[in-house]
Amino acid sequence: MRLEINCTRGEADHKQILNCMSILNTMEDNFEEISKLLSITGNQVRLKILFLLDMEKELCPCDIADILVMSVPAISQHIRKIKDAGIIRSRREGQTLYYSLNPDDTDILKVIFNSIKLIRKTA
Repeated sequence: MRLEINCTRGEADHKQILNCMSILNTMEDNFEEISKLLSITGNQVRLKILFLLDMEKELCPCDIADILVMSVPAISQHIRKIKDAGIIRSRREGQTLYYSLNPDDTDILKVIFNSIKLIRKTA
């Protein structure tokens, strides 16, 4: 494979460049998953909703709206975005929907939530 180097320095380390490219290629799915998660958690309300779901394990939109002092329709819009990203799941009990974290994303979210808790303790 012939690699065209765009670097202006005298000599590029072709081995280093190919190694980095190979590593990034093998981790493409990981980058996509983390980017999706960070995109959703980049909104403060959605991050708070996820934090609450981690803390309480399961909540309905009405509970979340009361806690965040927001309207249920506003919370529902945020929940829809989080659910569409596959980060939360729902279950129905009668007329009420309850939301909880998707277990596949909890490890990454725990790191984020622990960071939030550490910042609070040091502030």
